[in-house]
Amino acid sequence: MSSEATNKPLYRDINADDEDPEIMEIESYCVNCEKNGITRLFLTRIPFFKDVVVSSFTCDNCGLHNTELQPANKIQEKGVKYVCTINNSKDLNRQVVQTNLATISIPKLEFESPPNKGVLTTVEGIIDRAVEGLSQDQPVRKIQHPEMAEQIGAFIEKLKELKEVKEPFQIILDDPSGNSFIENPYAPNKDKDMTIHHYVRTRAQDQQLGLLEQENIEAEPEEEEKKEEKKEEVKKEEIFDGKTEVASFRTNCPECNVPCDTNMKLVDIPHFKEVVIMATTCDSCGHKDNEVKGGSGIEPKGTRITLKITDQSDMSRDVLKSDTASMAIPELDFAAEMGTLGGKFTTLEGLLVDIKSQLSGSNPFFSGDSSDKQRAKKIETFCQEIEKIIAGERLGDHFVLDDPAGNSYLQNVYAPEPDPEMTVEHYERSYEQNEDMGLNDLKTENYETS
Repeated sequence: MSSEATNKPLYRDINADDEDPEIMEIESYCVNCEKNGITRLFLTRIPFFKDVVVSSFTCDNCGLHNTELQPANKIQEKGVKYVCTINNSKDLNRQVVQTNLATISIPKLEFESPPNKGVLTTVEGIIDRAVEGLSQDQPVRKIQHPEMAEQIGAFIEKLKELKEVKEPFQIILDDPSGNSFIENPYAPNKDKDMTIHHYVRTRAQDQQLGLLEQENIEAEPEEEEKKEEKKEEVKKEEIFDGKTEVASFRTNCPECNVPCDTNMKLVDIPHFKEVVIMATTCDSCGHKDNEVKGGSGIEPKGTRITLKITDQSDMSRDVLKSDTASMAIPELDFAAEMGTLGGKFTTLEGLLVDIKSQLSGSNPFFSGDSSDKQRAKKIETFCQEIEKIIAGERLGDHFVLDDPAGNSYLQNVYAPEPDPEMTVEHYERSYEQNEDMGLNDLKTENYETS
C-alpha cells in the first residue's frame, strides 16, 4: 500500500468540489420489494462539528430511496440543546445535523418532532419533512376522520407559513447524546440568534442511550466467593500514586477507531490547582490529542481571565482551558461558546493556532455549490488577524477566557506578584450556567445516605 493511501484521512472534509469522495457501495436487502438494492456509505467531516456517516439506499427494482445520517463519534459527556431564532428567509438555510436521538420542537406552534432517523438537512428541510409526514395519510383521514383531517390540514398550512418568515420564530434542537448541530452562519463570531446549552443527562436519558447497566441479578454463591477473592487481591496490590505515576489504558482512536493507548497523569499547576491531563496517540493513523479535566471539582464561583497582549512573548504563556470555558477576542468580534476545542493544556499561541486551524480548513459552506464568498472572505481575514496576533503585530488586543466552573488558568509570568496586564474576576454563576453543569438539582444540605 502506498504512503499516499495510508496517510489519507478516514473522515475527509465534505466538499462539493471533491472529485473522488470515496463512497462505499454495499448490496443490501430492500424491505419494500424484498429484492436487493444498493447502500452507499460516505464517511465525512462537517466543519465546526465532527465526523458523520451518511448512508443512502436505492432500489432499482421498486424505486425505494432512503437516506440517513449517523454520528461517527462516541456519545458525548453531556447532552446539547440549541435554541435558534429564525428571523428571515436566509436563516432557513442554516445547516442542521439531527441524529436519531434528537427531538426538534417549534414552540410557536406547540409542535414537537420525536426522535427519528438521523439526517443532514436545513431548517427549511425540517419544516418540509414535518409537512410531508403530516400530509402522508391525509387522503385516508378525510374519508375516515374528516374533522381530524381538517385540523391537521390547518396545522400543515401554519407550518408552510413559517417558511415565509412573516415574523420570527424559534426552533429547538435537543439531543441527549450531544451529537446534533445547528450551523452558526456568523462564524467565527458569536451567533446572536442562537444559544447553546450543554446539560447533564437524567438517569432516564442515560438508560435510553444504553449507558446504564441492567439491574444486577442476584449473584450465585460461587460468584460471591470470586468477588471476595478479587477484593483480597486488590488489597494486596500497591496503591497507585497519580502524582508520580502515569496511568495508561486502552481506548479507540477517534479518527480511525483502531485501539490505541491513552496516558493519564495528575499534574499540580503552580499558583493554581491539580488537574488531570490525558494524552492519546494513535500509531496507526498518527492522530494526537490531549484533554484536560479539573482535578478538584467545580469551584464555588466562575472565573473570567482577561489578558492584554502587550508583547510577542505573551504567546508562550501556559493556558489551561477546561471543556466548560468560552473564549473571546473583543477587538476581532470573536467569541467561542463553551465546549469549543474541548479541554486543553497548551500555550496561548497553541490555542490561537487551534482556533485558526478549525476555521481555515476545507468548508462546504465556502466552496463548490455551497460557496458563500462573503463569509469565506470574512473567515480568511479573521485568520490573517490571528496570524498577526501570534507574530506580535497586533499589540493591545485582549484575550478573554471565561469559565463558569472556575477550572481554567492563564499563566501569570510575574507570580507570585500580580500581573499588570491580566485581570482575574470571580463571579456568581447565573441560573442557566448552573443548569448546564447540573448544579441546580444537586442536593448538598441535610443529605442522608440510606
